[in-house]
Amino acid sequence: MKVLPFLPSLPLPPPLGPGPRPTGPSGALLKATALELVALTAHVLLYPTGITGERRNAPCPAEPPTDTIGPAAAGRASARTPARAPAPPAGEEPPPVVLVHGFIDNRSVFVLLRRALAQRGHRHVESLNYSPLTCDIRTAAELFGRHVEEICARTGHQEIDIVGHSLGGLIARYYVQRLGGDQRVRTLVTLGTPHSGTAVAPLASAHPIVRQMRTGSAPIEELRLPAPGCRTRFVSFWGELDRVIVPPEAARIDHPDLDAENVRVTGIGHLALPVHPTVVAAIREALEESGGPATGPAKDAGAA
Repeated sequence: MKVLPFLPSLPLPPPLGPGPRPTGPSGALLKATALELVALTAHVLLYPTGITGERRNAPCPAEPPTDTIGPAAAGRASARTPARAPAPPAGEEPPPVVLVHGFIDNRSVFVLLRRALAQRGHRHVESLNYSPLTCDIRTAAELFGRHVEEICARTGHQEIDIVGHSLGGLIARYYVQRLGGDQRVRTLVTLGTPHSGTAVAPLASAHPIVRQMRTGSAPIEELRLPAPGCRTRFVSFWGELDRVIVPPEAARIDHPDLDAENVRVTGIGHLALPVHPTVVAAIREALEESGGPATGPAKDAGAA
């Protein structure tokens, strides 16, 4: 299984398997906790810069698009479709990348990732804010689908890539897997996303959308349903020291119909996933891998 080691001087825990999960070296946990505090402090300082939405460039006038993303999503598309920009020549530039933040967060969490992608030639990188009052994953996924259609129309691209942190990854996956979004999404990268649900703190469960992130909730169970022919490639980063996703392995994607790659990261926790330089580089690499989407069983990164 592929592992991204961030603390190479510390021994890696033994492979996951039957029996109790090892807690890991105390030194690694202390360093990860310190890194989480640094990430939290930096993010608190940057948070005000991401409260408002991004400014969008005006779309180029052109003929309206005639393609759709399938009957499941077409019925939810905006009734007023933006004009489509001229499509770029094949192979000239990568598809747009859409960044989706986690619960009670905003687009400022992706400031380092945006910069890294821009340096590698990604001209269209957009961060979408959704309201902290959002109470339903399915409703958020439908709205997200409308944003995707607008981005495709404005940029002239037929497909996009998505990077979602925590709840953002769950919203994006629901759109891809349950609302026909696999016709638009080439690659979905998730960071610390509770794909199998998480045992959250009791106080946090007061929010309806947090309850939907629990193991056994209706949206989580819907993501377990068959998804034959899903075209999107999934890459899921999960951290063994993640204290928000309980157990941490719940951030893996294990679905027989999905082309999924699970990447275990060591030495960092939940908040540091979107900002750690090694994770940022791995995300960029995942998005730059060539080849069209393929269907097949979920697998660990590097597995045969």
